[in-house]
Amino acid sequence: MAAGRLSMRTIREVLRLKVEKKLSNKKIAESCNIARSTVRDYLFRAEQAGVTWPLPPDWDDNLLEQHIYPAGSVLLAGKRGMPSPEYIRKELTRKSVTLRLLWLEYKQANPDGYQYSQFCLIYHQWLDKIDVSLRQTHHAGEKLFIDYAGQTIPITDQATGKTRDAWLFLAVWGASNYTFAHAFFSQDIPSWIDAHVQAFRFFGCVPEILVPDNLKSGITKPCYYEPDINPTYQEMAGHYGAVVIPARVCKPKDKAKVESGVLIAERSILAALRNHTFFSITELNTAIAEKLAELNNRKFQKMDATRKTLFETIDRPASKPLPAIPYEYARWKKARVNIDYHIDVDGHYYSVPYQLVKEQVEVRMTQSIVEILFKNKRIAVHARSTHRGSHTTLPEHMPKSHQKYLEWTPSRIVHWAGQNGPQTQALVTCIMENRTHPEQGFRSCLGIMRLAKKFSPERLEAACARALIIKAYNYKSVESILKSKLDTQDLPGPATSEKPILHENLRGKDYYLTQEVFHA
Repeated sequence: MAAGRLSMRTIREVLRLKVEKKLSNKKIAESCNIARSTVRDYLFRAEQAGVTWPLPPDWDDNLLEQHIYPAGSVLLAGKRGMPSPEYIRKELTRKSVTLRLLWLEYKQANPDGYQYSQFCLIYHQWLDKIDVSLRQTHHAGEKLFIDYAGQTIPITDQATGKTRDAWLFLAVWGASNYTFAHAFFSQDIPSWIDAHVQAFRFFGCVPEILVPDNLKSGITKPCYYEPDINPTYQEMAGHYGAVVIPARVCKPKDKAKVESGVLIAERSILAALRNHTFFSITELNTAIAEKLAELNNRKFQKMDATRKTLFETIDRPASKPLPAIPYEYARWKKARVNIDYHIDVDGHYYSVPYQLVKEQVEVRMTQSIVEILFKNKRIAVHARSTHRGSHTTLPEHMPKSHQKYLEWTPSRIVHWAGQNGPQTQALVTCIMENRTHPEQGFRSCLGIMRLAKKFSPERLEAACARALIIKAYNYKSVESILKSKLDTQDLPGPATSEKPILHENLRGKDYYLTQEVFHA
């Protein structure tokens, strides 16, 4: 890096030795303990500024400094064929490009040009004068800095007048400062993932590295050295071919780019919309999109470029293309395979191979599919269903002979229910007969029989009798009857006799017993 400015005392001495003593640059350098190139550069500065020795009597150090270091000293760029500082900064964003490489290219085209120290000095003088958000050097297409704005935006419910705060998500490219902004009602993991998917769609490409803050949605356990990244967030990043490198704890400079972007967004977007009243998140995001376009197309104060033009010329060519299919948010859970070789996912039952009965599996759930894994191997995939209490069963998951492979069989369940009473047995039979496959009713039957431990066998028998009358062939109905104590009330009409269970759709309590011998 180039050395700092010489003191005015040293510059005066350089001028005096050159003019009065007629010393060579080498002798002056030895006398002042500076490099010969520095002597040459400052003599050139004095010549360009019209500074002669002796100095006018009324010149103090401030006046001399104004001539040697004029406010527009960066205008030296262009002298001796030196490229503009804007060009230098743009080139430094490209991979493997260094300031020394640019100087070597410059010297090859201009053999009499500035030496490396002066070349660096001119560039860094310009760099010190531009916006702080542009001081960092980031490689093209490398990093995308991510965070939420500290301020929230209230959204008013027209019906109630109540307000709900929305959070502003921001993503800022390192090299170009190109910005994405979108409002969400929450900072939870689904919103966090959705924000990234929308950001990538907005950019039309993907960076190499994602640099988020250590919020819980992305980082489950912050750590200075090895933070634990949320598995869903990690999976999303892998889907797009990116890696997650969170900012270090208590190291705000790691994400200075997005911190500056947050400040600019708060001024350009949030402050500009402060007097607006929004009645929906869609209305808010429409307004944000308009302000965002203005921000990305606005020229930098000290650069003849915009965020969008820099993005199109720097970041986009060096970034990765979007995958053919966008990432779909997924939840993970563990589940135990029931005796009916189904698992429960949000009230709907999905089949797995019958050999995995009583085994623990992992379930990956998206809006469209349910994927089931056992020991990190996918064993089943189902279309997601919203019908609670229903079953999705694949034929290949069913055993050829349930009696051969399963501990629980229809006959055993009917026999067990009969030990509680004929009404319980009849209800269990009805439940299995009203399923496409009797095994789909196992879970409901077992639940009903376990109610005897909580409410007594006598009350369960009475509740089953009432459930048969009203044709409520499910566990929840029986449980509701018991909790409401309807089982203690008289049954309507002739239903109090034992004949109500004689029904044209009932096969009778001995049906399954005749199919196989019960093994206790």
